[in-house]
Amino acid sequence: MGASFRDKETFSANFSLSTILAVFMNQPAIDTRLVPGELSPLHQNIAIPHTDLPDTPQLRRLLLASDFAAEKLARFPHWWPAIAADAPVDYAALLSDMVAGCDSEEKFHQALRWFRHQHLIRLIYRECNGLDSLADTTAALTELASQMIAASLAWHYPRLCTQLGAPVGRHSGRTQPLVVLGMGKLGAWELNLSSDIDLIFAFPESGSTHSERQLDNQQFFTRLGQKLIASLDTVTVDGFAFRVDMRLRPHGDSGALVSNFNAIEDYYQTQGRDWERFAMIKARPVAWVGEGGAQAADELMALLTPFTYRKYVDFSAFDSLRDMKNLINREVHRKGLQDDVKLGAGGIRELEFIGQAFQLIRGGRDPELRERRVLPLLALLAEWDLIPAATQTALSQAYAFLRHAEHLIQAQQDRQTQQLPQDDALRDRLALAMGFPHWDDFWQALEQHRALVHQEFRAVISSPDDEEEAAEEVDIQHWASFLAALPEQAVAESWIAEQGFDDPAGVYKHLQDLYSQRAVSLMQAQGRERLDRFMPRLMALLADQAPQLETFIRVLKLVIAVLRRSAYLVLLIENPAAMAQLVSLCGASPWIADQLARHPALLDELLDVRSLYSPPDRTQLADELRQATLRINRDDQEAQMEALRYFRLAHGLRVAASEVAGVLPLMKVSDYLTWLAEAILEYVQQLAWEETVARHGFPTRAGQPVEAPEFCVVGYGKLGGIELGHGSDLDLVFVHNTELTGYTTGERSIDNQSFYIRMGQKMIHILNTQTVSGQLYEVDMRLRPSGNSGLLVTSLSAFEKYQRGEAWTWEQQALVRARAICGSADLMAAFEALRLALLCVPRDLEKLAADVVQMREKMRQSLGSGNKAGFHLKQDAGGIVDIEFMVQYAALAWAHQVPALVRYSDNIRILGCLEDADLLAATDVANLITAYKAYRSTGHALALQRQSVTLEDSQFRTERKAVEDLWQRLFGALGNQDK
Repeated sequence: MGASFRDKETFSANFSLSTILAVFMNQPAIDTRLVPGELSPLHQNIAIPHTDLPDTPQLRRLLLASDFAAEKLARFPHWWPAIAADAPVDYAALLSDMVAGCDSEEKFHQALRWFRHQHLIRLIYRECNGLDSLADTTAALTELASQMIAASLAWHYPRLCTQLGAPVGRHSGRTQPLVVLGMGKLGAWELNLSSDIDLIFAFPESGSTHSERQLDNQQFFTRLGQKLIASLDTVTVDGFAFRVDMRLRPHGDSGALVSNFNAIEDYYQTQGRDWERFAMIKARPVAWVGEGGAQAADELMALLTPFTYRKYVDFSAFDSLRDMKNLINREVHRKGLQDDVKLGAGGIRELEFIGQAFQLIRGGRDPELRERRVLPLLALLAEWDLIPAATQTALSQAYAFLRHAEHLIQAQQDRQTQQLPQDDALRDRLALAMGFPHWDDFWQALEQHRALVHQEFRAVISSPDDEEEAAEEVDIQHWASFLAALPEQAVAESWIAEQGFDDPAGVYKHLQDLYSQRAVSLMQAQGRERLDRFMPRLMALLADQAPQLETFIRVLKLVIAVLRRSAYLVLLIENPAAMAQLVSLCGASPWIADQLARHPALLDELLDVRSLYSPPDRTQLADELRQATLRINRDDQEAQMEALRYFRLAHGLRVAASEVAGVLPLMKVSDYLTWLAEAILEYVQQLAWEETVARHGFPTRAGQPVEAPEFCVVGYGKLGGIELGHGSDLDLVFVHNTELTGYTTGERSIDNQSFYIRMGQKMIHILNTQTVSGQLYEVDMRLRPSGNSGLLVTSLSAFEKYQRGEAWTWEQQALVRARAICGSADLMAAFEALRLALLCVPRDLEKLAADVVQMREKMRQSLGSGNKAGFHLKQDAGGIVDIEFMVQYAALAWAHQVPALVRYSDNIRILGCLEDADLLAATDVANLITAYKAYRSTGHALALQRQSVTLEDSQFRTERKAVEDLWQRLFGALGNQDK
């Protein structure tokens, strides 16, 4: 069972048909529809919300299933005849009539919301009374959303054309249409009762509006897109029409709201990710407006098809699918979504993945497999003998059951959730709505379906390694017997010693301490059972790995930390490879052990060794962050902050694991940690921009809104020098280039400079605030002009004025290691040009040397070891800071002669430039680079071992002497150091 599809042309043998038949031949068929007959007592106790409504069994079923329907019918009882009518509905015609008289956006928005609520209740009514099939319901919901999108476009487009002029293509000279792509369930005609709608906006050709005051086509369509989103998504006194999610567009939230076809094609050809291929399977033009819209929609789909479907049979899809599901599993475990009928094991998402695997593998060669809907796709797979007929039947039944449950969960409150209710009363209501007399009956049926789906999903995406048994079975049972009744001390220590532990007495003591913990005695039966299953496996694993007491103690800290969250123990029990990684990493680094004990959610990172020891590059990091935050509401700042913190912790664990395993050398570790900070800063800047714009409107220039930030983040110190370590803080400076006399466009308008100050404050809040997952980064802003007394965000011109007229030498030294990190590309380029100009100013070398030496002496006296018998790796003579100060001095002293010296901000490349320019001897440069790398590598290792950076005086004698000798030659009598 579960053989991989990776190297097979025929897939049917890989489905566990015998298991499916065993399940379904021994179980009664599950009817997911309500059976006719008497209503339950719960139905009878339902109050009819309005006297104008008839007391019928059908209405009572609706009211039991949906509080949302009850609330709306109490307010709009006259909707009932249309809700109960059995005639087909023409949404386009009805909606057209309803909005025809709307002469303001407010009235238009109200009409849309009332229309949506009425017809949503009609579909809930039909769902809970078994009047429509699943396909009927999802198709009707999709048509409802599609027509509301089309109606919004039709209402706003001509008005914008009147106001701004019609958008015209630069080359064709034709009026340009807007095409709206529906993604996900909207694209697949499978929308659920309370779904958001994932959209992408596109137009064929760049150009400008045909009017006196020309507006770029992208700006025109951006405004149209914003109008469309507001019409559907804005929450008014009447609620909302549809939640709109635009995060699947190219570059996500940081990308343009609307793109032309060339930009879209270029993005997917050069930057499209595997997960975006999965998303594009369901993409479909759902609406368009403007001349030639239908033709443009076809053209857009033709551009996207080569990205989605390869021309060959593509078995690599399994690895991508497996990676996506691993990511989802981690979120499920971390957020406690095991009872989510969509994301949990055996849920809707796994079932969808089964079909998508075949589509991505064969869809390029067999266009018939590009079916977007799940049930027709399963039927097609069975017809083509890609899955057995019995499998198709079982999966189809499971899908119908799960989707029906999803709809009724959402119908209760009109909430976008797939989580099973925890309240007993809501559980009873859901069970009855699903046609079961009791919750337990519903739960049993649900578990049957989910077990089958999960089993088949595992069969589809299993890797060859999944079926390889361990070379040697550890004797878990012996440890279980030993731990069940700890023998008296002498006997126990003797037995522990026989298992190879280096300190039997210490192991015995810590085992006694664990089992005497109050938290252990208070554990529920389920939690204690998990602990009793976990501990023998842990001890057997330790005994198999040349066990050390210190490793055992480190792992035990984690065990104690999760006693009240024993699901983490289950994760390790069910994933022996993850437990092995836990023991290995805790043995290698107390820092890693502490991180895992503080943040047990990081155990998810141990599930996939490939990702744990294969750090992503800069682009992949940004993409992973985008995926990790894709489904988080942008307005939910707490969730955003937690997601960012988990992302940083997870990648911090990955880089530490790679470092202790010898996978990454020092320079790559710093690169990875720096890229991680850059990706997070870019994301945080975008969040802060969006929130500040939402509060105050856009800044302006010459009276016109500026819809992209004229702002950039500059990194100093280790961030600027691409030398971040574990736990490094971020030295930042914020720069803007806004028009100082301008004001923002919002109702709560403020001047442009205040806007960017508040944006900077928001960034610091997101980065600095302590949450349950700790601090994202500690931020130090003291390097900005005038330090803590200066403005939080400075203009580029003010920054230049300060640097030229008031900056101290140490601030000019700091500028050597400064680098624009993220923000406006134009402003970043302007900052870099200014930095080069400032650093290349000729200086008084005698004063420069005196200032450098004086600052260095102050630092050594206050921060050095002060211990003649020790060596502080960073601050003592011959250490890291001496090297950094010499590099900074050389750059400031000679950059006016050799500008290449300050092209880079990291010490290693600056030293290389000094050698190339014959300003330092090759032997001196080699000595400094060797010492610098050795010091930093040792510093990293000490940090991971939680050890002091003050070493014995005998260490690094050769390196220190080389550094001190060059210091004396550079600074002469000024540089006499107190050794």
